[in-house]
Amino acid sequence: MSSHGVIIIGSGFGGQCAAINLKKRGIDDFIILERREFMGGTWAQNTYPGAAVDVQSPLYSIESEPYDWSQMFAEQHELQQYTNHVIDKHSLREKTLTHANVEKIEWHEADQRWHVHVDGKGVLKGRFVINASGPLSTPVIPQFKGRDSFKGQAFHTNNWDHDYDYKGKRVAIIGSGASAAQIIPAIAADVGQLHIFQRTPHWVLPRPDYVFKNWQRKLLRNRGIYRALREAIYWGLESRVIGFKYSSLMLDLLAGRKARAHIKKQIKDPVLQQKVTPDFTIGCKRVILSDTLYPAYCRDNVTLHDKTDGIAEINESGIKTSHGDQVDLDLIIYSTGYDATDGVISYPVIGRNQQTLADVWADFPRAYLGTSAPGFPNLFIVTGPNTGIGHTSAIFIIEAQMNYIMKAIEEVGRRQKNLIEVKASAEDSYTRHIHDEMAKTVWQQGGCNSWYKSKSGKVIAMFPGFSFTFRRWTKNFRAKDHDFA
Repeated sequence: MSSHGVIIIGSGFGGQCAAINLKKRGIDDFIILERREFMGGTWAQNTYPGAAVDVQSPLYSIESEPYDWSQMFAEQHELQQYTNHVIDKHSLREKTLTHANVEKIEWHEADQRWHVHVDGKGVLKGRFVINASGPLSTPVIPQFKGRDSFKGQAFHTNNWDHDYDYKGKRVAIIGSGASAAQIIPAIAADVGQLHIFQRTPHWVLPRPDYVFKNWQRKLLRNRGIYRALREAIYWGLESRVIGFKYSSLMLDLLAGRKARAHIKKQIKDPVLQQKVTPDFTIGCKRVILSDTLYPAYCRDNVTLHDKTDGIAEINESGIKTSHGDQVDLDLIIYSTGYDATDGVISYPVIGRNQQTLADVWADFPRAYLGTSAPGFPNLFIVTGPNTGIGHTSAIFIIEAQMNYIMKAIEEVGRRQKNLIEVKASAEDSYTRHIHDEMAKTVWQQGGCNSWYKSKSGKVIAMFPGFSFTFRRWTKNFRAKDHDFA
């Protein structure tokens, strides 16, 4: 049974940031566990046609790792190149065990260590565990009636089958969220027929992409200029919080009117306009950035089925709609999202007194700074409950969490203790504050039911405020909120 100072679970941006921060502090006794055969997380796994980031790349990157981006909104292949660049620059491959699927982790009081059970590889012991498995790592496919009877090809967007040739085929895509909005225009011209089964439309805004000219890329290789662009993007995006939380009028002025105009500009058919127009406030669900989605809807070989003509059942040859029509298909693409709220961590976590994190989170997932939970000493959750961000870079939040995690680990060493555990009273006070603030936001008041909410009805995925507020909280380490032993 090998032992490590820190075990990091996941090799995406969360795991990379954790490893880089540990190395900066001279902590080299760590290992990264990656369940897949390759490193890199989201942008190595999600390779579907059209995959790209929806936050400007100079901001959607690690602050200390600027990059020579070719365009403002990087596509998947460039994001994968970037993540491999970071991994190789910091020699993280030699610190990583791939094909290492975590079955469960369990706190052992006797040796005050986490025992991490890895499928086929035994048990690893760790003084600290940093879970960086990510909230968008467990794909979900609803249990449609007859789902398994379909004789054609079917897969989730998270596991795109590149060996399957969809050209000229009869294809259905179930879902109309962010991934579907990228796939639909990418494949619409190549397939024979494309049927889109939309449960709820999303608001769509124009995508302000820009391909950098060679002279601009040369300028951006200057760290000062790159940082200035990053700051400009950051503060421009941060202003959205005013609309999301404080002013519905401003939200409509900044985004709502532009989204409605975008529909009218790109779709002339009034029936189709009605189908794609949401009945909730913009921002309540994830806003899609696209200049190509609506034109794809208008193609002759594309049919948009709304909730009035949804899926009654899936059968051997395709989908029967609620109108009773049979849609024969060769391929079904499930763009049906992830278990990003109730399934924040996909494996069992067993803490003090054999209490499971699943039991603690039975009502709804909760954590101090979205990162630590009472009863689970020396465990830190990257992108945990209420750390999602709807207006800016998720990596900014990950890096903010690192402030807290690293200070917590350092404080244990400074005090010559073995463990740190957040107090239940501190976590409860924090969680109450978060949900009191959440009540003011569009995610609770916008009239939608989104994946941001857990089955409890509470918004679990999002942080209800400015990202710089969260960063300030994580920098201000409050030792009094924790027990040390």
